[in-house]
Amino acid sequence: MDSTSSPVSAPADASAGSPGGITVQRALELPGLRSGLPEVVAGGDRLQRTVRWVHAGEVPNIASLLKGGELLLTTGFGLGTRPAEQRAFVRKLAERGIAALVIELGQRFARLPAALVETARAAGLPLVQLHREVPFVTVTEEIHTEIVNGHYALLQRAEEVHRHCTNALLGGGGVPQVLRILAEFSGNPVFLETADGQLLYAAGADGDITDPLQVWEGMRATHKDEPPGGAVLVDVPGGGPGAGSVRARLVLLPVSSALAPVHRIAAERAAGSLAVVLMQARQEEELAARGRGDFLTDLAEGRITPEDAPAQARVLGFKPAGQGPLLPVVMRLPETSMSLAPGGGWAVLARAVSEELASVGVPVLLGVRPVEGRVPLLLGLRTDSERTAVADRVAAALRAGVERAGMQRAGAQPPVVVVGGAGGWPAAAAGLRHAAETATAAQGLDDRPWFDARRLDIDLLLWRLRDHPDLASFVERAIGPLQAHDKRSKPPLLPTLQTYLAHAGRKAETARELHLNRQTLYNRLARIGELLGTDLDDPQTVLALSLALRARRHVA
Repeated sequence: MDSTSSPVSAPADASAGSPGGITVQRALELPGLRSGLPEVVAGGDRLQRTVRWVHAGEVPNIASLLKGGELLLTTGFGLGTRPAEQRAFVRKLAERGIAALVIELGQRFARLPAALVETARAAGLPLVQLHREVPFVTVTEEIHTEIVNGHYALLQRAEEVHRHCTNALLGGGGVPQVLRILAEFSGNPVFLETADGQLLYAAGADGDITDPLQVWEGMRATHKDEPPGGAVLVDVPGGGPGAGSVRARLVLLPVSSALAPVHRIAAERAAGSLAVVLMQARQEEELAARGRGDFLTDLAEGRITPEDAPAQARVLGFKPAGQGPLLPVVMRLPETSMSLAPGGGWAVLARAVSEELASVGVPVLLGVRPVEGRVPLLLGLRTDSERTAVADRVAAALRAGVERAGMQRAGAQPPVVVVGGAGGWPAAAAGLRHAAETATAAQGLDDRPWFDARRLDIDLLLWRLRDHPDLASFVERAIGPLQAHDKRSKPPLLPTLQTYLAHAGRKAETARELHLNRQTLYNRLARIGELLGTDLDDPQTVLALSLALRARRHVA
């Protein structure tokens, strides 16, 4: 016997080998092949390969019929008679990635040719010779039954894990508990990340001294785009408008041990439960945010009295310290941002803004009003002198939250933040109403971090008159000739007039901002006066033109 040949050992544990499949070793231990007195003559160190299926055949080109992972049964008639043909036959099978080649001696070979054995050894392909005739159909049935039973056992184990996850959720557990169950089952850390790769939750197996957060950071430091090979990645469906919408992703990393197919199956089952949990959490979060938005709107519109408001606000979690003033703030989103927030987007926005506002350092009551595209807030100040500093931080937090929620496209119109006056509950009610209206009226103004509602009363008045025909007539009388000029001639003169009025008629500052020399500016101002038939130095004329330029946004 060749030094590498070895008789098959006594039957081992039937569960040995790859989960969900059957190993070559296990196949040789089944009664069908054992009755043939199998002898491994090559690839004895590769018997833990997984057998995906069994195929029997006698044709020379049988490799082209295989997909990989098969155990091939043959009597050897298709191997060819010349050593070169036999080497080519084995090499093609090895290239196909079959699990093992089993040849029955007697009909074609009394013993296997040396060329066949040597090529199998060189290719690392398990090669087995059978010393007795066996019915191939019996061998096929036995192995296929074993494979199917193995898959069924896998599904049972995965179903058991899924049952544990479901029971945990029904018992009041959340995402962390589901991840811990998966981590215990796999013996490896498990992570839940957003669709764009941001970590949401992490869990490790009990007894594992490795910090899962350190594992995550180390993995992301070396694999920025995708986890390393051997990891299990399962999408958690998002229920969004697209069929392939993904809310999050489960990641199992093979840190302590390799991950098996059963771990993927269990993760896929758990992903369905997690999708329901995340959807429910998002719905509850959005309902809570809408409820706070309804309270703030009812307060602004007088449906809740200032006397009843403090008690209701406390129920909603708003507990300002002492008797400090309340600061109303309203953010108004442009239409383009609102279109980016289908189903659940407002919950994402509310959470992102809340997290950003945590650094402001004052009590905050935050709500959402999706229909109007508004985010109303009420903040508890210690003193009125904090107003400007807090408004700066709140405006920055609101805009950062919009960006984090994915509701701000590059180059799109930014949200408008309007800050009202600080005061008690009666002033807060009026301030919220005033800020909400002003936020709408301020759409299209030059972008600023935030607007003071008290300084936009003229814009608000003009916005309220936007549908009145007299406003359009006033704009046409005041600047109509200039608008007509700019449609047909260059350079346009409306920007020059607007800048000139913004600088209160100071020509030097106007020229600097427009990057014009003095004479060019004088010529343009003279042309404006000529077209309008007015004197730009007359205070009444200046007032009328300023109002017309402001009203122009609302009647265009």
